[in-house]
Amino acid sequence: MNGKGCQTISMKQRRLTPDRPRPPHRGYEGPRTQDFEWFLYRDDSLGRQMGVVSTRDKGFPYAPFQPRVKSGEVRVERDSGDKIRLVIQRLRSEDQGKYECYTPSTDSTYQGNYSAIVTVKVIPDTLQISYSRSLTSQPVPEGTELTLTCSAGIQSEQLTHVSIMFGKRGGGESTASGAAEEVSTVREIISIDKMLSVVPGRSYRKRYDGGEITLEKRNGEAGLGMYVMRMKVLQPDDAGSYFCEASQWIRDPDRSWQKIAQRTMEIGNLTVRQLAESLSVKSSPSGEVTLQVGSPLILTCEVQGLPSEVSSGLLVQWMRRGSVSSDGVEVEVAQLSPDGVVTWGDDLSRSMGGSMEKLSEGTYSLKLFSAQPLDSGVYRCVVSVYAGRRNPGSSTPATLTQRSEGVIVNLKSKGEGRQAQLPRGPLLKRGSTVTLICNATVTTTGPAQVQVQWLRWPMPVTKTRGGPAPGVSPESSEEAEPTVIATLMYDGVAKTYANSSGEVSVDRLTTAGYRLRVHTATMEDQGLYACHAEAWGQDPHGGWYNTGARAESNKVTVYLYARVADLLLIPLVVGVSSALFVGIVIIAAVTCCFMKRLARQRTRK
Repeated sequence: MNGKGCQTISMKQRRLTPDRPRPPHRGYEGPRTQDFEWFLYRDDSLGRQMGVVSTRDKGFPYAPFQPRVKSGEVRVERDSGDKIRLVIQRLRSEDQGKYECYTPSTDSTYQGNYSAIVTVKVIPDTLQISYSRSLTSQPVPEGTELTLTCSAGIQSEQLTHVSIMFGKRGGGESTASGAAEEVSTVREIISIDKMLSVVPGRSYRKRYDGGEITLEKRNGEAGLGMYVMRMKVLQPDDAGSYFCEASQWIRDPDRSWQKIAQRTMEIGNLTVRQLAESLSVKSSPSGEVTLQVGSPLILTCEVQGLPSEVSSGLLVQWMRRGSVSSDGVEVEVAQLSPDGVVTWGDDLSRSMGGSMEKLSEGTYSLKLFSAQPLDSGVYRCVVSVYAGRRNPGSSTPATLTQRSEGVIVNLKSKGEGRQAQLPRGPLLKRGSTVTLICNATVTTTGPAQVQVQWLRWPMPVTKTRGGPAPGVSPESSEEAEPTVIATLMYDGVAKTYANSSGEVSVDRLTTAGYRLRVHTATMEDQGLYACHAEAWGQDPHGGWYNTGARAESNKVTVYLYARVADLLLIPLVVGVSSALFVGIVIIAAVTCCFMKRLARQRTRK
């Protein structure tokens, strides 16, 4: 067995005379626990033996081994009652030679050979290790590239291999409960093993497969190999104490590999400053902005706190929620990808009426050349940072995403509504046509069309001693909800509703004059009538929107009187009834007087 360090030599008691009957399980007589003695035959001792250590005699070691046995540097470790190991912790050159393991016989008769010999060859320890730069405790920004260099080599006539391993102690580990806590543990990052293959640590396999962790060997000085480990994107979990470990390996005749030397160099502590501690996203102007329809809308997004020494890609998005209410749906207006490509979200045609660009490092703007009412809402700038990745892939997760405070954008039309008038006409009678004229003018900053809606309220009721009676004063009772009679749309389409007993028609007489006609009006068509006018504008994309400019007319009472035929019938009925009543009275009076006179005449007789 060759090597230096913790060397073990094992010997299990065995016989070389298999023809002798053996007790079951042990193959020897006596107690299960057997004693052993180790001897050394040095190459320069001319066959003289030296006692090394014994399991039964503390005075067995020779003088060169007595202090080493007493300190435990040389000792015997028992695996079982009949199996032990000789352990020499720090192998010396004078320890080279042949070692004999002897076990005193406990059999009643001699059965054969009770010893075995193994040759130990000690080679010089030439393993060297060094590093070029140590780490300090100064915080390093998240996303920074870390490069560590470790040099190692051997000078030996024996065929040996060198393995190198970069590792880390400490750092945040996830517990079963999901909480992160500081755990003192050793994690292997990446290594070149004894077979000269690159092997990533179990916790770093995914990052190694993604090309974020590499290890390569270069030719160094003085015949040493220089090993360079590179971590392209530091993460918060990479904090800890780093070290480099070199090992020397030799292949035994049984073709198994044995580690014969090892050196460890502490590189230093690494502290990672998380991006969330410094990153901030602000949008301007802040608060609330009110603009006229058609005015340009300019919003600015400013990203602060990005470490200058880290090359990071940014995905900048402008999101809009259609209302201040939190339950509104948020849509993407536009985004600027890390490679500088602008795409538009909810309105692809907006790309012809707006722009998004990078003004300076960390400053981005969104411009809508002609803002329309649909552009109203709450705007937020959303920034996704890919720390250490200038051009991340489509599947690469962002290191951190932050949102700015919302900017409320209100868009209003500058318009003026003039009161619409309904002229009072002659008295109306049942069955005739009710005609109402609405003169309405609405002015806006841009081209617009007027939409007129006709409404009717029920006839007010006036209270009298005998109960409610119809009246003509709108203030005599509380107003009820109006009924929509007809609408003349901004595009010229007329809409009538089944809220009238007669036929209804609406049309436009002049630029500002609109007419409502109720044909063959009945008593159900009585009530208070008014017209409401509002201006509708057209955006550059051909869509129509309500500008908010309105005008409302005064209320006009429509009361239907009886028809002419009904007016002629009333005096006729009243006259006939009166004549009949007078006749009855006269006849009754005459009859009454005649009967009294007849009665007196009969009395005289």
